Amino acid sequence: MSTTPRLPPVPERASYALRRGLTFWRRSVQARVVASTVLLSAAVVGIVGWFLMQQTRDGLLDHRVDQVVAEAENETADARNRLAYAPGTEVDESEQQEDLVEPIIARGATRGFAVVLAPAVGSGRLAEGGAKFTQGLDTSSVPDNLQQHFDQPAPTAWTYTTIRTTRAVPGLPEGPGIVVGSQVTLPADDQTYTLYYLYSLDDEEETLALVERALLTAGVLLLLLVAGLTWLVARQVVTPVRMARRVAERLAAGQLQERLRVTGEDDLARLATSFNQMASNLQRQIRQLEELSRLQRRFVSDVSHELRTPLTTVRMAGDVLHDARASFDPMTARAAELLQTELDRFETLLSDLLEISRFDAGAAVLEVEDVNLVDVARRVVDMTSALAEQRDTRVIVIDPGHLCLAEADVRRVERIVRNLVTNAIDHAESHDVHVLVEGDDHAAAIAVRDHGVGLGPGESAMVFNRFWRADPARARTSGGTGLGLSIALEDTHLHGGWLQAWGRPGEGAQFRLTLPRRLSQPLRHSPLPLVPQDDREPA
Repeated sequence: MSTTPRLPPVPERASYALRRGLTFWRRSVQARVVASTVLLSAAVVGIVGWFLMQQTRDGLLDHRVDQVVAEAENETADARNRLAYAPGTEVDESEQQEDLVEPIIARGATRGFAVVLAPAVGSGRLAEGGAKFTQGLDTSSVPDNLQQHFDQPAPTAWTYTTIRTTRAVPGLPEGPGIVVGSQVTLPADDQTYTLYYLYSLDDEEETLALVERALLTAGVLLLLLVAGLTWLVARQVVTPVRMARRVAERLAAGQLQERLRVTGEDDLARLATSFNQMASNLQRQIRQLEELSRLQRRFVSDVSHELRTPLTTVRMAGDVLHDARASFDPMTARAAELLQTELDRFETLLSDLLEISRFDAGAAVLEVEDVNLVDVARRVVDMTSALAEQRDTRVIVIDPGHLCLAEADVRRVERIVRNLVTNAIDHAESHDVHVLVEGDDHAAAIAVRDHGVGLGPGESAMVFNRFWRADPARARTSGGTGLGLSIALEDTHLHGGWLQAWGRPGEGAQFRLTLPRRLSQPLRHSPLPLVPQDDREPA
């Protein structure tokens, strides 16, 4: 039975797409250049388009206003001429109004304008009735402010309006328009009447819409062209940079033979040439350093091995002298004891040098098993008990009460902890040393806390350097070689763990070893804090 795979919910897909988009935006210079160029071009095109639209609109309207005002004045002049020849007393004023307005209405029907003959000045507004006008026109199309202007005799005036109709008027659609007002005097009653001519701006509106569509289409095409050109130009610059990045990553990965391909003689070609020269110089210097390092490691290994034979001979002679020191005079007996002590230290130093050489050569391997760090801590405390008594120091293990297991090489882990405990005893200044052990499902940790001289600022990172001492004048009373913490750090790295130090002058130090619960598992946290809880100064 087949099942259809379930897609993730829409919010999760949207969130994933958003993260992908943001990642692409952060990493792609080309995309940011194209986007910024398109946005700036859009702003410029928008401003220029708005300016052109304003100029076109103003030009069309000014031309239309001049045209309709001239036509309205011609109609009014013709009406005045006709009234001048009309008898003043023998004709009724209503009939004379009809004779005045009807020819104009007829011409308006063919020329695309409407006419309103308002009542005599001072007789009321159009809304009160008594007007004669083109059939189908709503007299509210004449604005009140223009009617107020003609409440008394006044010259020709015009304004914008919105034309409204009660039914279809030939040549005069509803919408924006212009109304022109002009006055005439009727001989029949010697009263002044106002003629309103209403013209539609529908043609101009269509022209503006056409111009707007043309500008919008041209702007979109221009932005697409700008985006394409910017993409191509940015690609010519970004592609060599991306190639340089890939070559740099290969160089960082150890492929020192990688080089950039040089084409042309421009700035990018010169940059590629300089990059290749730098890579060649780095390759040569790295190979020189590798050869020097190889010779140094071999020298240390060879010297350490070659010293084994004479050291064995000197050790045998020293043992004979040390065993017979009771028969010597006090000065000779003391010299035999000092010789035995230094031979022990020298032998330990040779062992540490051989171990360091194995780390440098990459020959160190792990013998992994499940190790309980609590048992390791107790064994190390037992091993160092004699040194602790000699230094008047107690080493106390703080048992977590449960197993703290980790996959590790028990010999190397014991050596790490022994180095940490010995170092703590050497610097404890007769104070107690605490060994804390803790573990969880992810990691196990051991922290060694002393209350001695402590570490100064910056010394917590330097303390793992080979042969480094915080106080060069301080003697190694525990017989250390100066390589213990360096070897401990290498052992820790071999396990994939952490070895970290904290300290403050006069308040002691704490070293923390953290090992993953499983050898191949990456560490994310430590069960123990690096800064001890008894630290008096807040972090």
